[in-house]
Amino acid sequence: MALLSNELVKLNNLQLAGRLVSEELMLGIHHSKRFGYGIEFEQYKHYQAGDDPKRIDWKLYARTQKHLVRESSTESNYHLRLIIDLSGSMNYVENGVSRLQYAKILLASLAYLGYRQGDMMSLYALQNGEVQTLVSSGKQSFQRILYELEKAEAKGNWQNQNPKFPVFQQKQKEVVIFVSDFLQINEEWLNLIKNLANPHREVMVFQVLGKQETDFDLKGFYRFKDLETGKEVELQAESIKAEVIKNAQIYQKSLISALQIPFVYLLQTNLGEPIANVISESLKKRRG
Repeated sequence: MALLSNELVKLNNLQLAGRLVSEELMLGIHHSKRFGYGIEFEQYKHYQAGDDPKRIDWKLYARTQKHLVRESSTESNYHLRLIIDLSGSMNYVENGVSRLQYAKILLASLAYLGYRQGDMMSLYALQNGEVQTLVSSGKQSFQRILYELEKAEAKGNWQNQNPKFPVFQQKQKEVVIFVSDFLQINEEWLNLIKNLANPHREVMVFQVLGKQETDFDLKGFYRFKDLETGKEVELQAESIKAEVIKNAQIYQKSLISALQIPFVYLLQTNLGEPIANVISESLKKRRG
């Protein structure tokens, strides 16, 4: 059974949470050599007489009590560019899990998968209208990515209508992995995605929302706060429920339609969905 996001958050250890999710995914794909955002993962099989004992994955054995051995792997030819939204709305919390915590664990899990295959990796943040390079690709980029994710804080807003990324040198194929609530005032997030996608660079977008943000199953008076501007307003939930749900549905449908463009894959999920399931589903979507 997949680990729930609130269970991973309770660990209070991003490195451990990411490793547990990545191992959970690896256990589920031992039957297939081809899995991932262009990554060639190692294939696992049960140990048999004649296999080299040195190839047993003892870390997996400690968790599963199964002797699984690695089969030959193929060196990856992809660069994973991980992007985290650090605008204030990422501080939204539901059932003890913040959107920022969820995004960090999701990206840490993907970084672990890339690390196991020797992928090039880099990390970027979107905050206060700027695209910030947190970790460039190179030696020890994996550990630096975990470090930067661990200390990242969300604040401010994003109102850059013409976002520009640092120059990407495309010596190899790239997969850009973007985690955000994708809540926008105009089309700032859409413009960013459209500027990135091309035949040599695929974009995987994870839109993470809370159930209450879409279903709005609230009753009574609440003080609602804009996490980016700090503005507050007190309203009766029942009086605005129908309008909130309608607007959320319209926006979600328009987003799906707007991202029906080549080399872009959108996965919409919620804070209660196990992260391993979300990653697995995104891979299926990308394969079509």
